[in-house]
Amino acid sequence: MIFTETPLRGAFIIDVDVREDERGGFARTYCGREFAEHGLKVDVAQANLSFNHKAGTLRGMHFQLPPFAETKLVRCTRGAILDVIVDLRPDSPTYLQHVAVELSAENRRALYVPELFAHGYQALTDGAEVVYQVGEYYTPGHERGLRHDDPRLGLQWPLPVTVISAKDAAWPLLTDERTTEGVLA
Repeated sequence: MIFTETPLRGAFIIDVDVREDERGGFARTYCGREFAEHGLKVDVAQANLSFNHKAGTLRGMHFQLPPFAETKLVRCTRGAILDVIVDLRPDSPTYLQHVAVELSAENRRALYVPELFAHGYQALTDGAEVVYQVGEYYTPGHERGLRHDDPRLGLQWPLPVTVISAKDAAWPLLTDERTTEGVLA
């Protein structure tokens, strides 16, 4: 695997190192030892699959509150998505900054999302399928989110949002009175 740290400390793009022969190819997509060598949490509590019927579908921006904060390893196994993460660590020099990475079945790229990062994505193709390993169990009552169109975040989505859940569309906007520190409390 090839680990490339993003401008957001602790968030990594992970490319596979494919070994090819007459049968096709083989690549490791996860190795606890290699992840630990890069300072990444290696616990996997759940593995999730989402399927998106239409291009333009948007999921996110989700995170869980401590002590149930999640890490995620996200990979698109069919079609393509634009995966976006936002740094919510109040003491981070990149607080409220984001990174966007195209993940696709073709590029086989993954994104490692650290704890206290909001995560979401937009399907770029019909039928996009996303698999992600999560380092903490889903804990109802501790899930929170940010609006995908919050002007304070300045997220740019490549397609018009065609499908979004009522829950994701209803997350409150960040304002001077409502900071992410309040969201994390």
